[in-house]
Amino acid sequence: MVTRFSVILTRLFRPCAIITCATAAVFMSFSGSTLQANAILDVEVRHLASTKVSNLQTEFGNQVLLVVNTASKCAYTPQLRELETLHNRFSREDFSVLGFPSNDFASQDPGTEAQIADVCYVNYGVTFPMFEKISVRGEDAHTFFRSLSAISGSDPAWNFHKYLIYRGGERVIAFPSHTTPNSPELVSAIEAALDSLPQTLAQKN
Repeated sequence: MVTRFSVILTRLFRPCAIITCATAAVFMSFSGSTLQANAILDVEVRHLASTKVSNLQTEFGNQVLLVVNTASKCAYTPQLRELETLHNRFSREDFSVLGFPSNDFASQDPGTEAQIADVCYVNYGVTFPMFEKISVRGEDAHTFFRSLSAISGSDPAWNFHKYLIYRGGERVIAFPSHTTPNSPELVSAIEAALDSLPQTLAQKN
């Protein structure tokens, strides 16, 4: 027998149940995204023209990172010099630029890794870490770039696409090729990332 009192109770608690379910759904979605983000740096990559291999999480997990797919024969290649300036500007604040040569776009990086190293280190004076020549798009894309694309929602459309990664990989923001390393937009985003505490530390505080 349905009483007036039971109807009132149902009306009162139904919104609470809906809110609880919605909150749980959002939390599950956020948690999954965080777990995925925290895993993106757990990958091993070889340094350019070298046998040295680094785990990005181990070596750079506590830093803010700007990951760039580079090319030696592109109109944007001079950005290497600007990236070096940016790297030097913020390197004392736990920031690093990471470069990954790629021949995916108009075959603008066809050389060997030794030749690419000459362009980066000799021609443009690069000192920030450069890694092995990889593919950054499509089915052949390196696992690292697949993860960056998935989390940021932005695939590289050309050489010098940029991914700004917060400490621990907790957030990834993409910038198109035409965004120069010294642009106010990118510099401001880097400063904001450097000022942001990792989620684990923020929760403790």
